[in-house]
Amino acid sequence: MSDSFKPTNLGEVRARIDAIDRDIQKLIAERAEFARLVGQVKGPLKAAVDYYRPEREAQVLRMVKDRNQGPLSNEEMIRLFREIMSACLAQQEPLKIAFLGPEGTFSQTAVHKHFGHSVHGLPVATIEEVFQEVEAERADFGVVPVENSTEGSVHSTLDMFHDSSLKICGEVELAIHQFLLSKSGEIGKIERVFSHPQSLGQTRNWLRANLSKVEKVPVSSNAEAARRARNSDESAAIAGESAARVYDLKIVAGPIEDRPDNNTRFIVLGRDLFSPSGQDKTSLLVSGQDQPGLLFHLLEPLAKRNVSMTRIESRPTRRGKWEYAFFIDIEGHVEDEPVKAALADLGPLSSFVKILGSYPKAILSE
Repeated sequence: MSDSFKPTNLGEVRARIDAIDRDIQKLIAERAEFARLVGQVKGPLKAAVDYYRPEREAQVLRMVKDRNQGPLSNEEMIRLFREIMSACLAQQEPLKIAFLGPEGTFSQTAVHKHFGHSVHGLPVATIEEVFQEVEAERADFGVVPVENSTEGSVHSTLDMFHDSSLKICGEVELAIHQFLLSKSGEIGKIERVFSHPQSLGQTRNWLRANLSKVEKVPVSSNAEAARRARNSDESAAIAGESAARVYDLKIVAGPIEDRPDNNTRFIVLGRDLFSPSGQDKTSLLVSGQDQPGLLFHLLEPLAKRNVSMTRIESRPTRRGKWEYAFFIDIEGHVEDEPVKAALADLGPLSSFVKILGSYPKAILSE
């Protein structure tokens, strides 16, 4: 608040707010005009996807976070600017984003957190279909879960990368809060609970303590669980709050996840690698001939070049019996010299190296 402005009554405060709102609206309109000029400077392009630059958006949001001095939280300021950028980009044409549906899933929440609400969401039934929609260019990008802090990796996502040409071009970290939902809202009527297997795992202890004799039925998504639960007073679903609103269910209990720090990491799928943002990750798929010390030899080039590894997971290659490949996340972008040098050293030691993507780190609000 300006030191020179000292309101004496409510009317003056409201008048000042109205003046600030006019200034904000004028500046947003001016920003939208400059966003349109960016498109003109770039020249004639094919579609909205040609205007989207995740590295630039990440840089803008980091500056928003660095400038923030309250009273709004970092999370709220980032969300507001994300929506402004989303609306400005949609002037050309809304981005089409495929996600694991139907409506009301955590994947849809991740879409809105990363891209804002000025996009066209394309809900599909499986993770495989998300990949297919982006590969076929029916969607500009896709959003899929890749790991949960409680239940670990989503193997169906990892396994798709063995044959897919898609690239990871972003990541989203989402706090996951699970709720027990039902049509009646009465826990005593529940005879079966529908939910995605990951969510059943994340609420295992709560279910054991409160609904030990109730049938647990795994389904393809939490939104599908909510959709089934609305058909019977004896059925319930474990899902997010948004599913309760979408499917007109009552919250019986929640949050009910076993760990308060329950988070899921989602990745953004695209068809291209993007430029460095300054704070990036690179994901790799690496395999080698079975030999003593194989993993040591594959990781040694990273240590030699001081490249930090943040995650490693082994999965069957599906190309031969007992053959495995390693999914590895490292700090940095493939255009960074240390990463470039480490990958060059890694090449002769491996039988297969695939760069799955280099992308901005998730922007956390802390």
